[in-house]
Amino acid sequence: MSQDANPDVTAILEELKQTQMAYHMATEMSQFKAGFLARTSHELRSPLNSLIGLHQLILSDLCDNPEEEREFIAQAHASALKLMQLIDEIIAVAKTQHGTSRIEIQPVELAKVLEEVYNLTHLQAANRSIRLEVSPPAQEIYVLADPRRLQQVLLNLVDTAIARMNEGNIRVWVPPSPVSGYIHIWIDAECPVSVWSEPVDLLKEQKTSELGGAPSKGVPRQMPQLSEGMNLLIAQTLIEVMQGRLEVVAAQPADASNTSAAQNLTRLQFSLPLVPIETT
Repeated sequence: MSQDANPDVTAILEELKQTQMAYHMATEMSQFKAGFLARTSHELRSPLNSLIGLHQLILSDLCDNPEEEREFIAQAHASALKLMQLIDEIIAVAKTQHGTSRIEIQPVELAKVLEEVYNLTHLQAANRSIRLEVSPPAQEIYVLADPRRLQQVLLNLVDTAIARMNEGNIRVWVPPSPVSGYIHIWIDAECPVSVWSEPVDLLKEQKTSELGGAPSKGVPRQMPQLSEGMNLLIAQTLIEVMQGRLEVVAAQPADASNTSAAQNLTRLQFSLPLVPIETT
């Protein structure tokens, strides 16, 4: 009797764990969205502080030679460009949310968008020894969306998942059963560490000098990117503008019986308005 019960208990515990994670992420996203201005300011501090730190080195005559000074100037220039890129991205999303930037809602063939996402991400995944699978829907499906923005959202989240993972599997796919005029797109990330489990308001900068400090000599400075939380917020905002929804949902690993793998499965779910085939 115990042998039959153990798999059931394990499955229930795993489902409870995934549900708790989804609830935690929903709460964090709500808080994150409420403090958008503060979070945006925090997001922009990293490249700005990098820029200030590099200028401080140069102005304090701490460079060993003209070549090193020129290198720091180049790094400062790169930080300035990155800062501008982050500002442009945030402004573009804010304009879209408030209706001052027009989006083109139209029937979009989902298979073509997913194919493009795969073409733009599979080499990056292969370079990190991550198995990436992008499966088109079994039938011809059109959704109501802005094609450029939909591709942007999918690319950003797949790129973020790849960057967070050192091993594991990523699967982007469409379950076969549309519900109430909406189609789901699932992004499953299966790896030892949950991809979206970190607090969403933390800015991730890959082991560079402390914010506000000067870079250590001889250590290449990694340019900061949007944090996982900001990427989620941008994706959520764009999906909502397209009358859809983005959420973290409970999911079971493909091989739930393989406990030795100790894999965590995180599922991001997009819900987008479905266009009936006969109207496309």
